[in-house]
Parts: sequence; C-alpha cells; structure tokens
Amino acid sequence: MSENPLDIFVEESQELLQEMEDILLELEEGGDAEVMNALFRTAHTIKGSSGIFGFTHVVGFTHVVENVLDRLRDGEIQISEDLVAALLASKDHIGALVDLAIREEELSEALSHQGDGILQRLTGFQSTEVEGASAQAGIPAVVGGKVERESGPCVMTDQWHISIRFSEDVYRLGLDPAPFLRYLEKLGEITDVTTVFDKLPSLESIDPESNYLGFEISLTSDASKTEIEGAFEFVREECTLYILPPQAKISEYADLIENLPEEAELLGVILNRCGALTDDELQIALHCQAQLREQAVPDEASRLGEVLVKQQTVHPEVVDVALEKQAKVRAQHNTAKSVRVDAARLDKLINLVGELVIAGAGNQIQARRIDDEALSETVSGMSHLVEEIRDHALQLRMVPIGESFNRFNRVVRDVSKDLGKAIKLEIYGADTELDKTVIEKIGDPLMHLVRNAMDHGLELPEQREALGKPTEGVVYLNAFHDSGGIVIEVADDGAGLDPEKLLARAREKGLVDANQELDTKEIYRLILEAGFSTAQEITDLSGRGVGMDVVRRNIEALSGTVDIDSELGEGTTVRIRLPLSLAIIDGFLVGVGESSYVIPLDMVQECIELSEADTQESHGEHYINLRGEVLPFLRLRDVLSHQASEHDREQIVVVQVGTQKAGLVVDRLFGELQTVIKPLGKLFRHLRAIRGSTILGTGEVAIILDVPTLIHRAVGERQTAVNRPVLQTVDNEQGARLH
Repeated sequence: MSENPLDIFVEESQELLQEMEDILLELEEGGDAEVMNALFRTAHTIKGSSGIFGFTHVVGFTHVVENVLDRLRDGEIQISEDLVAALLASKDHIGALVDLAIREEELSEALSHQGDGILQRLTGFQSTEVEGASAQAGIPAVVGGKVERESGPCVMTDQWHISIRFSEDVYRLGLDPAPFLRYLEKLGEITDVTTVFDKLPSLESIDPESNYLGFEISLTSDASKTEIEGAFEFVREECTLYILPPQAKISEYADLIENLPEEAELLGVILNRCGALTDDELQIALHCQAQLREQAVPDEASRLGEVLVKQQTVHPEVVDVALEKQAKVRAQHNTAKSVRVDAARLDKLINLVGELVIAGAGNQIQARRIDDEALSETVSGMSHLVEEIRDHALQLRMVPIGESFNRFNRVVRDVSKDLGKAIKLEIYGADTELDKTVIEKIGDPLMHLVRNAMDHGLELPEQREALGKPTEGVVYLNAFHDSGGIVIEVADDGAGLDPEKLLARAREKGLVDANQELDTKEIYRLILEAGFSTAQEITDLSGRGVGMDVVRRNIEALSGTVDIDSELGEGTTVRIRLPLSLAIIDGFLVGVGESSYVIPLDMVQECIELSEADTQESHGEHYINLRGEVLPFLRLRDVLSHQASEHDREQIVVVQVGTQKAGLVVDRLFGELQTVIKPLGKLFRHLRAIRGSTILGTGEVAIILDVPTLIHRAVGERQTAVNRPVLQTVDNEQGARLH
C-alpha cells in the first residue's frame, strides 16, 4: 500500500462510499440503531478526512448529507424509498466530488448543477436550521470558525468540566503544566482530577523531557468561560482544551467525546473522562449491571449503557455518541491487526514462490540422480516447506467473493425500476474465497449475466401474477467450491428457455444447418455464440446479439467453462466453473511421444491401462466400458498431432469436470508435481486445448492442458457413437450393457 496520505484517503473514501451504498440498500429492508450509526459514521468520516486536505466542495456537500443522516438516526425522519434514492444519488455525487478534488480540477457547471438538484431532493429531509446553509451549494453554516451543531437538550450538571491534553514538547518549551492547574483553585473548587495515562510508553522508552499526561477536571466555580480559558492563556498553543459549562448542551459533550485523543474501549471510561459520569455514578452503575447479570437478565438489558439510561444518570444521546466512539476505537484496533499490501508486491511474491517451486523440483531430480539417501531426505523436507509457503502465499490473494456480489444490489435496484419489474437479489456463498485476480476479471461477465436475467429471464409483474407466480421475481447469485475449483451460479425464477424457439432462431441466423439435430444442452449453448439474441426489441440492456459470446470468451480465457440449465416456466441457471488460482497448481505429469504434459491434479479421478481387449471391445470407437458406464476418450497424440507411439501399453487418465467425465490416452505416467503456470504468448492464443506452460525441474518446458475443452470435445464427438445400436450389447459373455 502507498504511504502517500492522499492515496490512503482515496482508498478509504472508496471503501466508505461502498459501505454507505451497502447500508442504504440494506435499510430498504429495515435496520436497527447500530446500522443507522454506521451509516452516519461513513459520511462523518469522509467529511472529516476531506477537511484535512482542504476539499471544501466535498466537506460542504457531505455536511448536508450528514445532517440528514443525523436526523434519520435520531428518529426525526423515517426511512423511505425516496430518501434512500436521494442518499444513493448523494453517495454517487460525493464520489464524483472526491475524484474531482484528487485531479485538482475546478467544479464543472454540470457537476454543480447535479449537486444542486440532489440538495433540492434532500431539502424535505433537512432540519429548518440547516436549510439556509444548504442553499449555498451545500456549504455548512459556520460560527466562530466551527461548524454549528444542532441545538438540543442539556446535561444536568452543576460543575464545569475541563478536558486538557498538553503537548509532548511542553517541558522543552519551558512551560510546566502544574502551575496552570493550581491556578484553577483561585477560580473555584476542584472537586475531581483524573489523570489520563494512555500515551505513557514503557518504562525503558520514557523520555524525562517529554509530557505524556492529560487531565480531566471537574470545577465548581462562578467564573465565566472566558476567565477559565484565560488560566491557560500562556500555554494555549501547546495544549488541546475543551471547557464544558454547567448544564452544557448534549452536542457539546458529543464534540468532546468525538475528539478525545485516547482510545479507551470501555464505555464507562469514555463517559467518565468527558465529565458526563462521575466516579461514584460509574461504580453504582457497574454494581447494578453485575446484579442484573447474576439474575440472568438478557444481555441487552444488562449492558452498561442501558443501565445508565434507565437510572437517568446519563442522557441517551450522550451514551449513543460514546458508543460510536467505542465502536470506532475497536474498529481501529481490529484494523491494526491487519496490514494493507500493494497488489504489485503480492504478485511479485507469488512469482518468486513460483520460481522457488521450480528450483525445488530441480533439486529433487538431482537428488534422485545422485541416489544419496541423506540428500533426498533433506530435499524432501525442503519441498514440504516450499509447498506450505506456496499455499500460504496463494492464500494471501484469496478474498471473499461476497465483496463482488454485494455491488449487484445497487444494479438490481436501479435496473428493476427501469424495467418496471419487482426484482429481489438473493446472495448465497458470499464467504467463498477466490483469487483476487480472478475476481477482478469476472466482474463484467457477471454484470452481463445479472442484467440478462433481469431483462430476458424475469417476466413483468402482471405476467407473473397471471402464471400464479409471486409478482416479485428473484435473481440468485451463488458460489461454492467443487472439485478443486469454484462454481458461480447466476439464476432466476423467470420464464426459462424454450429449446424449440432457440433452435428456430439459430437456424434463422444461420448458426445451425436446417437438417442438423442438437440435444438440449447443445441448444442452450447456442446462446453463447456471437450474434445470437432472443430479444424482440433493442433496449439499453440487450438485444444486439453481443455480450454472451464475450462472457464465454472471458471465462474461457480464465480456464473456466460456462454451462446453461433451464426449465421452461421455472427459470434459468448459468453456471460458471473457474480454477481457484491462475498462478500455481498441483499437477499430474504425463508423457506423449517425446513431450510432457500437465493435467490439473484436482480434475484427475484415476489412471487405468488401455488394454488390447478394451480397444477391440469398443469396435474401433473411442470409448470403453468403465465399470458399466460409457467413458469416451481422446488419444492426445491425435489431438496434439504427435507421431505414432512406440510404446506397447497405453494409459488412460480419467478426468472429470462437473458431471462430465472422459479419458485422456497417454504413453507414460510420471506422477504428481507442483506446477507454476506460465501464460503463452499471443502467437498461441488460437490453441484451445492448451491452458499454459510450465518449466520442469530439468529445465524442459511442459504444456498444461485445458481439460474442460478436451472433455467437451470428447463427449461431443462421441455423442452419436454412444447412441448407436451396437452399444446395446457388447459382450454377451460378461452380460455387460452400456447406457
């Protein structure tokens, strides 16, 4: 991650804006107080960070949004479809303002007009006090250099509360905090002093010339705020000072709590330090809380904040602000346990691990040649460690796919309104992890599939009602691991696909000959061909016959496959299968002629010998009877144009992807190995049966096979042969029958 503060601001702003969108979409279904607080914090944090960099347009606009969110969490306004729509538009506009500020460009007339329109939409949700400020292009009202807070009730205390933090260099400047504190006694009676030690380092790290202490002081006095502030006049530039008068407004306590520099995680400590809670009141509340828990009172009712509110010791709004501060501190502590790493550094690490895997394979070969038992044992131990390093390095790039799924909530919401359809998105398997590189490349294909499901798949509400379906259609996004890879499903409960209409459309387009017969699976796959479309009208979403072929090409470029299942009247499912990683895999090395090939190990089911009897039994066709089932196979030497083999025995490697199974006939089996995938150059892009290459420990290059493509070819080419009458009885002596 870049250490440039501006880069950090950009990353955090993007994350906060995405969080804001996710929460808003969640609120349409209902939300609790904590969700409301989290929503407010996103806008508040963006505004604060923007202010640090002087992005006034962002600060001004976000302040108005923050005011609306403040009223929302206080219950003054209620969540509604119009409010969510206005806030989503506000989120988009804030993102545009941030981008503009980063590029150091002037606010354009179009963007300014857009912002004014959004502010106008927010007018009905703002308090009267802030409406005047929003009229000036969203610039908040400012009094005395500080943004004015909404007025509210007061905290009933009869004492002044003084919160002061002296700078670390105060002693070096010849200033001693003690006399300033003692001077307060001339103004009244100091009833309580709490020394804050949070910045105190370990004993060996203490600098005797540095100050690490802060103070929270309660003062009973008839003096004015100006007189109390004057006590610190000579040290004012070297301290952070907050002075709360007796019966101070709740907003003033909120300001103090938000700006406390310490990171206390205990609610009672936060309230005590800001002066809203005395030591005695805190002890009484803690004692009451302990009694409630002994009586098995539910956890929600026995929380300290609830106890303080019920005892009317602290105002509920002050407790809410303190809880926000507590949540923020805990989030910061959790963040501290993780480290952001630049993607380029991570890619370099993966590449180095790949080279380490290749070097380890070379060491194993040399150890076998020397035939030294001690060396072989050492190399074996090293190989085990390299394998662990490989697995952990790859795990660093694995991220939950739910982060990509969640962004479709907004897409479904917006597109459903454009289409006039009621559509709900249901997400499953969001915690399924996939390589970050793969996730980045499947965003566009998934977007097209989701839009297709909404536009083509789901019927209009009146059509669904006539069919006895719920008026609200459903689009499903699902992800799960299967056979060492990941499966992503985009499904809907719409009209489904009509094979007869699809076939007729394909013949009309010239994609299928008039006398050519296809099974249902093959008909569905026609949708993935270039130029094929079932839309009767061209819309902004679809109808031009482009898109699904691009989806197929993009997925196949990731060594994946696309399958389509459908049931007329029930819905359609598009199923994508992808490898977990595009960098390093476990492979199975085989030989064909003088060349070596790698088959991904997670697709290998078993290895069997192709005997002469099996060959005769198949009557010259490329299939065998594998324990009662037809197993089509391909001879790799034919597919890859090798000369006839001199080996007497041939081996079949049985591979499976999803529900499809086939055999690959090879000359030799070498066994398992760790494989570093090296992409092929542009010259070899047309070779569909090849996924990439790798370097063996001997320095030779081995080709990594694209197994899904080979299986599809084997099954497709032998489909007709499997249905021939000769397959009905193949070996009367064994009584076997192939289905």
